[in-house]
Amino acid sequence: MEYGVKALSNLAGVSVRTLHYYDRIGLLKPLRISGAGYRVYGGEQVDALQQILFFRELGFSLEEIRQAVTAPDFDRLRALKSHLGALKNRRTQLSRLIINVTKTIDAMKGAGSMKDKDKFEGLKRGLIEKNEAKYGREAREKYGDSAVDASNEKVMGMTGEQYERSQTLSEQIADALKAAMRAGDPAGKDAQHACDLHRQWLCLFWPDGMYSKERHMGLAAMYCEDERFKAHYEAIAPGCAEFLRDAMAVYTAVAP
Repeated sequence: MEYGVKALSNLAGVSVRTLHYYDRIGLLKPLRISGAGYRVYGGEQVDALQQILFFRELGFSLEEIRQAVTAPDFDRLRALKSHLGALKNRRTQLSRLIINVTKTIDAMKGAGSMKDKDKFEGLKRGLIEKNEAKYGREAREKYGDSAVDASNEKVMGMTGEQYERSQTLSEQIADALKAAMRAGDPAGKDAQHACDLHRQWLCLFWPDGMYSKERHMGLAAMYCEDERFKAHYEAIAPGCAEFLRDAMAVYTAVAP
C-alpha cells in the first residue's frame, strides 16, 4: 500500500514537517515523487519509519538513528529484538522508579523511612541497564565480563554525591570540548582540561585499578570508529570525536 505524506503522518502520529525533515537529512526518503511533485511512501518506508520511531523512543539521537539504519549491515530483525530487550529493561526500570518514588512519598508523609543510598538506587540501576542494552555486548567483548560486572557494581555503590558528580562532569566535558574546539588546538589548555574531566568521569565508572593512559587513548580512538559514540560527540560539535582523540593523544602521550 502507498501513502502520501499527509496519510503517513496520520498513520504514524508524526507531523508532516517531521517527515519532510527526515527526507531532507536522508533519514527517510520517499519511495518516489509523483508527477504532481508529492512524496509517495510504500511498505518499505512504513517499516523504516516504525524502526526510526522505535529508536527515538529509546532515546537515540537522529544522527545515531541515521547512522544505524543506513549502515550496510543493518539487520532490522536484530534491531527489533534489541528494541524489545531495551523496552523490557525500561519496563523494569519504570517499575523500580515507581517503587522508589512511592517510598519517597511515604517517607515524606512520615509513613516510613528511606536510607540515603536507596534514594538513588532506581536511577543508578536504570543507568546500568541503559548502558548494557546499548553498549554491553561491545564492552564485554573488549574488557571482559568481570571488568564490566565490576563497573556495574561500582555504579550501584555510588553515593548520591558521586552520582550527581557524574552528571555534572558529563555536562562539563561537553562545555569544555566546545571551548577547546573554538580555540582549535588539541594540545591547548582547554582541550587538555576536557581530557582531564573525561578521565575523572571515566574513573567514576571504571573499577579501581582499571584506568591506564593506554586504555583511555583506546577509548578515545573508539569514539571515532563506532558510529554510536561518534554521533554523541558530533552532537556537541562537528568533528568533535576526532578532536577529542587528537587531544587525548597529547594528554596520554600515546600516538593516535
